[in-house]
Amino acid sequence: MIYEEEFVEERDLDEDVQLKKDLIEKAKSLNENEDLQAVFKEVATLQKQWKRIPNYESALDEQLQQEFESYVDAIYAKRNDLYKKNAEAKEGLIAKVKGLLNTDNFSKATGEINELMQEWKKTGSASKDKDDELWAKFNEARQAFFDKKNEYYESLQAGFKKAAEVKEEIIKEAKELVDKTNWKETGEEFKALLAKWKEAGSAGRDNENRLWNEFNEHYQAFLTKRNAFFDELHEKQKGAAEKKQELIAKAKEILESNDFGKDNTQIMKTMTAKWKEIGSAGKDENRLWNELRETVDGYFDGLKKAAEERQAKWREKMHETKNRKLELIANQKRQINRLQQDMPFMYSERQLNEANEEIADKQEFIAELEKQVAEIDEKLK
Repeated sequence: MIYEEEFVEERDLDEDVQLKKDLIEKAKSLNENEDLQAVFKEVATLQKQWKRIPNYESALDEQLQQEFESYVDAIYAKRNDLYKKNAEAKEGLIAKVKGLLNTDNFSKATGEINELMQEWKKTGSASKDKDDELWAKFNEARQAFFDKKNEYYESLQAGFKKAAEVKEEIIKEAKELVDKTNWKETGEEFKALLAKWKEAGSAGRDNENRLWNEFNEHYQAFLTKRNAFFDELHEKQKGAAEKKQELIAKAKEILESNDFGKDNTQIMKTMTAKWKEIGSAGKDENRLWNELRETVDGYFDGLKKAAEERQAKWREKMHETKNRKLELIANQKRQINRLQQDMPFMYSERQLNEANEEIADKQEFIAELEKQVAEIDEKLK
């Protein structure tokens, strides 16, 4: 009977050892699995199974325990690395949300916030405790963004309302100006109203076009009356147009002569004053003015080109002079170099003195030339 009990005990020990070895192999294989989430679930199961197996406190048991724990530790190390990586990724997403708090384009930023939310959902756990902390930060930043967005749009709507009120008053003022016949002053008043209109800002998509159409209707009515008045002046302005055409013809004649002398230049300088003295040519004013301006500009462009050509020739001459002086300097320096190379072979004091004097003369000459080159460079600036 005793032998049977010993046999059963030995058999159980062998089975337990084998079970532990099997669990070790499973833990070992888990280290090679790329599906970390599945690995973490499986290793917890292996640990539970290991605890169910009796510990016989033998050397073999201790060895198996250490081996099993080494594989488990490696898995948890991977988990910790993954937690760290996910935590860093979530911290990065938090930083990106915070970076959008100063945006001035809420429409675009909202899309980016939503994309960041999708990235957050795809990012794995950073550990149970850390997840709650990070989510609180992320959600706080998101909420701060949407609070700011709501404040912005509330402010925007308030601005739209205020702008609409201002523009309603501008429309009333414009209506009162339509029948006035002091064209210049009324035109200036309309310009002032337009400036106020722009300063008021947008009244929002729902109101802006309607308000503008009302204002513009009054403005166009004034312009129509004013234009009709000036059309009646057309006959009186014909004489002015003819005189201005004669002025243009004279300017073209001077331009085509290619004579950029003082007399012609003086005549062209007085063209604008003469033009103003003649008075308005009505509807042809801009066309005629552009024609004269183009002719006068053409003349002064030619005058400028002629001056530039003279300047270019002068600069070319100065560069040639400078280059000659630079060549002289280089030549003098070569001569000094040869003298200095020959001096070790001069055995008399007289020869050496003469050589030194010659070098000094050349250096003085070089200094003078360099001064002249510097003066040329200054002129060429």
